[in-house]
Amino acid sequence: MEKFIPTFLFFYLSVLVCGQNWPQFRGPNGDGHSDSKSLPLKWDRNRGVTWKIILSGKAWSSPICIGEQIILSNAVEKEGNLLLEVISVDFNSGQIQWREKLFEYGNQSRIHRKNSYASPTPFYDNENIYVHFGNLGTACVNLSGDLIWKIKLDYEPVHGSGASPVIYKNLLLLSADGKENPSLYALDKKTGKIKWRSLRDSQARKNFSFCTPIIVEIDGGIQVVSPASDFVFGYDLEGNQIWKFNYPNGYSVVPRPIFYQGIIYVSSGYDSPVFYAIKLGGRGDITKTNLAWKTRKGAPRNSSPVIVNELLFMAADNGVVSCLNASSGNLVWMERVAGSCSPSLLHSNGKIFLTDETGKTFIFEAKKNYNLLATNDLREKMLASPVVCKDSLLLRTELGLWRIDSSISNETDD
Repeated sequence: MEKFIPTFLFFYLSVLVCGQNWPQFRGPNGDGHSDSKSLPLKWDRNRGVTWKIILSGKAWSSPICIGEQIILSNAVEKEGNLLLEVISVDFNSGQIQWREKLFEYGNQSRIHRKNSYASPTPFYDNENIYVHFGNLGTACVNLSGDLIWKIKLDYEPVHGSGASPVIYKNLLLLSADGKENPSLYALDKKTGKIKWRSLRDSQARKNFSFCTPIIVEIDGGIQVVSPASDFVFGYDLEGNQIWKFNYPNGYSVVPRPIFYQGIIYVSSGYDSPVFYAIKLGGRGDITKTNLAWKTRKGAPRNSSPVIVNELLFMAADNGVVSCLNASSGNLVWMERVAGSCSPSLLHSNGKIFLTDETGKTFIFEAKKNYNLLATNDLREKMLASPVVCKDSLLLRTELGLWRIDSSISNETDD
């Protein structure tokens, strides 16, 4: 009997060491869960705001939180040049502590209107910070912003980049699903040198995708689960493909998969997304043997799902939220909750936080009956996912970064 462990062991150890750090896209385990018991429930541009900082430039990457530092990647277009940088903000004061320019370009490649030049979220591995801008560059800096190394991968994206970096032990894993020769790269995190590159084993009509991989353990072995166009793949730590599962005509895959009780949950992306639950295990093409269930109704194109106590919650692009039984796929409830949705779902203390693209955050119970608890509006465009740091909520909008707390009330708007 295979033994399934529904978490990332390395990331779990990171949580033990780092306390309440939020070290990567979607949190300590990469699955949208926070252990905070006291996140704020009500706020607006006046109430609940500890501080707000205006940031020049445009970026849809989520922040990460390391002790008293908040780290963000950023892109600034200035006098015809594109500057790609990493910024450290003090958690307590909201003041910028340092900012390091990492890459500069005279010409900007075309990107999708909903993308930015700094969409991937950084990663912290208990020692250094890894900042990724797709084919525009990847860099490693220390907690003071000093550059350790930087590199540029040679591939051509379509509509820009979006997949965030992932680290397991000494491997820095990067999805590079561009126009041609889509691949998964593994770099040596200490040097930035390429250790291996695994070409996607598919003949997809549209090669490009933007999905962040996850690391899982099955029966004592580690696998890299990496969705791409037409297939989700499983690799070993040497880059060898173990298995693949086909979702026909899936491309531009964005939602990060989640792993729960031996099943991988993944959305097939555009044009007509299908949500799949795939039993982990097996080798080769497991399309016909490992499907647990699938559904087209309510499948997300952009927002990553979350599972709480056997219930799977996902948000379609039109703001319709579905609650399903994670094991069977049976629909428990479906409600129109928000407007257009790109940010991923966040769970904390039995509550789901869903932010839409207008800057509204909807909070509802993670239960079998839909119960909306609060609606909060910052009135600023938002595509980045909400982040938890020391029982505070960090919300990155088009204009800047907000720290939201339960007990703060201001009298005037900015």
